Amino acid sequence: MSFVLAIDQGTTSSRAIVFRGDISIAAKAQQEFPQHFPASGWVEHEPEDIWTSTVMVCRDAIEQAGITAKDIAAIGITNQRETTVVWDRATGQAVHRAIVWQDRRTADICAKLKADGREPVISQKTGLIIDPYFSGTKVAWILDHVPGARARAARGELMFGTVDCYLLWRLTGGKVHATDATNASRTLLFNIHTGEWDDELLEIIGVPRSMLPEVKDSSARFGESTPDLFGGAIAISGIAGDQQAATIGQACFRPGMMKSTYGTGCFALLNTGTTPVVSKNKLLTTVAYQLDGKRTYALEGSIFVAGSAVQWLRDGLGIIKHAAETGPLADQSDSMQSVYLVPAFVGMGAPYWNPRVRGALFGLTRNTGPAELAHAALESVCYQTFDLWAAMRADWPSSETASVVLRVDGGMTASDWTMQRLADLLDAPVDRPVIQETTALGAAYLAGLAAGVYPEPTKFADNWRLEHRFKPNMSQATRERKLAGWARAVKGVLASDEGEG
Repeated sequence: MSFVLAIDQGTTSSRAIVFRGDISIAAKAQQEFPQHFPASGWVEHEPEDIWTSTVMVCRDAIEQAGITAKDIAAIGITNQRETTVVWDRATGQAVHRAIVWQDRRTADICAKLKADGREPVISQKTGLIIDPYFSGTKVAWILDHVPGARARAARGELMFGTVDCYLLWRLTGGKVHATDATNASRTLLFNIHTGEWDDELLEIIGVPRSMLPEVKDSSARFGESTPDLFGGAIAISGIAGDQQAATIGQACFRPGMMKSTYGTGCFALLNTGTTPVVSKNKLLTTVAYQLDGKRTYALEGSIFVAGSAVQWLRDGLGIIKHAAETGPLADQSDSMQSVYLVPAFVGMGAPYWNPRVRGALFGLTRNTGPAELAHAALESVCYQTFDLWAAMRADWPSSETASVVLRVDGGMTASDWTMQRLADLLDAPVDRPVIQETTALGAAYLAGLAAGVYPEPTKFADNWRLEHRFKPNMSQATRERKLAGWARAVKGVLASDEGEG
């Protein structure tokens, strides 16, 4: 049993990857599923689509690898983190579509919590800020807007879970309602210092304790899949939210190590060790992973729009047919133009945290065309990463003395143009690993660690391999000019906030 099956349930697709004992990939499968946008700033998924696509890709990957359930030592799950599902304990039916992490409908709830002076206690206990991004207010919204839901929850009839928890419950045939500390730490309901659900937070946000899953280590025996799913029962022994899983897959086990994942959004995590660091720059303090009951913490910066800016070029504007076209197109842009895209399509994340503003383009001329827009879209991801990078270094002074290198992963890292521009703007090396599937690898590692397939963290870190290092190659004057232009553009977008919900 030297194979591990990783489920990587993402925002736009479900994926499954079979890893061998030497962490090479035996097979992988992927399936996109529909996104639903019922109102401005609202994003939903059908939980059944998440489930059926996950089962299908797992079966496809197992078949492609030419193995059976008995060859698989364990299943690891990684997931889009704050996306919220509420379902019926008896029937398993979701009472509402899943509310996706990008969704902004609870802005009013968040504004009221802030106005009531609740942010200090919530931030102190959770390491988070009050924002519609997190799960807690999404649960409260469902309970208050689905007829009878709050009364049913009070009677213990409803369950809440992030996507990992929902998948675990379905995989085990409704036997196990559990999550891990990384996912729990994204809910606004979990005290990251005590490692437990917090009664005061539950009362403030209005979520009954009976709905909540058990919280376990990231590498633990969670349960096993029902035999009918994959032709035999398989142990499920690893769970982590996607960004924490990527941190593990990038082997960022030492304090000071930093990774940035470029998917739909962009998420940078800096390992700060066993002590949670309180941010002065609106970064999040979160659980990086929990092993053997010990929590390791990270500073995190979240950007809501990264790869989805490229999707906008493709699906919204129709100026490209494939994401891979953006780099070469950007390369053809007019160097005399300075076009800035601030992609605040669903508000702005760290370090600004404003859910009300919307995106804007600056510096347009009569000659601005597809090449300049592609250039601006790719560069916007680099600028946003710079903002996180600068905030992290200010919050954690130890990083000033460390020779900081950024390890990157995710779909956008395939673009050499973007990665080179990222190194140029950060004025620091950017390392792209051989194994790009770092999120899935992190989930596989956690499962394989519990199953005895993979070694302890420091030995696992020896397996990390560099594919390419991008070194900065931009003059200081150009860098400073470009960063100043970006700062002005962001200022313009933030000034457009009229305080609407």
